[in-house]
Amino acid sequence: MRGPVVDPVLRWGRTLGFALTLPVVLVTLWWVWSADSTNYYAPPLQTILTTFGDVWFSERLRADVLPSVTRLAIGYTGAVVLGVGLGVLLGANRTLRRVTEPVLEFFRAIPPPALIPILFLFAGIGDTAKVIVIVSGAVWPVLLNTVEGVRAVDDVLSDTSRSYGVTGLARLRHLVLPAASPQIVAGMRQALSISIILMVISEMFASTNGLGFSVIQFQRSFAIPEMWSGILLLGLLGFVLSLLFQLFERRSLRWYHGLRRSQRGEN
Repeated sequence: MRGPVVDPVLRWGRTLGFALTLPVVLVTLWWVWSADSTNYYAPPLQTILTTFGDVWFSERLRADVLPSVTRLAIGYTGAVVLGVGLGVLLGANRTLRRVTEPVLEFFRAIPPPALIPILFLFAGIGDTAKVIVIVSGAVWPVLLNTVEGVRAVDDVLSDTSRSYGVTGLARLRHLVLPAASPQIVAGMRQALSISIILMVISEMFASTNGLGFSVIQFQRSFAIPEMWSGILLLGLLGFVLSLLFQLFERRSLRWYHGLRRSQRGEN
């Protein structure tokens, strides 16, 4: 028996409400708990929010926030393109996968922050090195999930497409990528959080701007409310990007979620 039809807007509003409930509760508890705080390193939330507006709704929005978001966007996009491209090649070619697997496992085992000094030696301390740091860490979830998604393409569908002469780019577009897309998107979600972390870490080394640079500078100069405001901004950035990614996932995998709901007898 099919369940009641749920309006997509209502479903999205419900999802947004669930996503905001816990943050609102936590912020309220933080506000009450810190209201009378005299600890220099844990100022009241009211002070942090006042400082937040003074610090980030100013010249720092252009000088620090925009460069960080730009590096994040370029690095994340590069990781997705590289991960999907290599993942399709390795997932479709067993021999190539076996040959490259030891080398890939070696580089995957190296923590990306450990590569920062080496990358800065060869690429300098500019944006290029920071983008490479993001790509070097964020590419792995996309790559590995793409490989597994391509390998898991249904044999019956693969044989059917071959028998109808669907090969080459047409097979990649109409069979392989759609079949592997749920796992690819799962890898992209993991890569997004890794990209934010690596963006911050890369900006803490030999940098002159960015959110990571600002937070570490505030900490070194004992500007504690300003430091907390930077951390709060990073949390808000991650939260907004997560909501945007959920919207992208719902639209790009609409067919997949619809199939899952039909299998559960829902609309």
